[in-house]
Amino acid sequence: MMHRLIALLAFLFLPLNAQAEQVVAALSQTRVSVNANFDGSEILVFGAIKREAAIPENSPLDVIITVSGPEHVETIRRKDRRFGIWINVEAQVIGHTPTFYTVASTRALHDILPPLTDSLWKITADKRILPGMRGLPAREALIRLRENDDLYRTREGEVSLIEDTLFDTSIALPSNIVEGTYTTRIFLIRDGEVIDSYGTSINVQKVGIERWLYNLAYQNALIYGVMALAIAGLFGWGASQVFRLIRR
Repeated sequence: MMHRLIALLAFLFLPLNAQAEQVVAALSQTRVSVNANFDGSEILVFGAIKREAAIPENSPLDVIITVSGPEHVETIRRKDRRFGIWINVEAQVIGHTPTFYTVASTRALHDILPPLTDSLWKITADKRILPGMRGLPAREALIRLRENDDLYRTREGEVSLIEDTLFDTSIALPSNIVEGTYTTRIFLIRDGEVIDSYGTSINVQKVGIERWLYNLAYQNALIYGVMALAIAGLFGWGASQVFRLIRR
């Protein structure tokens, strides 16, 4: 009886996070600097699968990688034609949504990711972006607009997986990204289930004069406004002097 009790206690206190397959991953860079000449950046995501046992047979392994940008509250406005002009007739505030969202996978998502697993882990944009508002015009408009701006992407089949062990892909950050923390998640999928996941982050930050102007605008709005008016007035005066010289 004592031996059985000891064996049971030993089983209960075994590490619960022991897994047969685990993600070991890294990024080519974890900090992106945005300046006046910034035209986008490319992040290489790469890694390997650490195993405690042989690779299972007849059970393909897949990798899904997501990158999510800072979340903002957005206002979606609907325009309508009234008296011959287009005006805003309705506005709806949308809750916190990622300003950027990319999903990359080894194969087509419908072949490797069941809807239930997707709902539990919120992997695709449809399950991650305000799933409770699915079907509402404001949500669909937000997703459509960000897809058109190349901020929401789905890249099926663009994660390379070699011998079920080494994987890599590149994530392109466009020039119109916002400042903040970009969360990267990596999922190992086997038989439609997530067997391991790994998370890290990318810090996107304005530098140089852009950083100074950004801080000034948000921390000293009055000074920023006065300075903007002064600069506009100076350029206007300069332009008028140039035209006066030309006319002579």
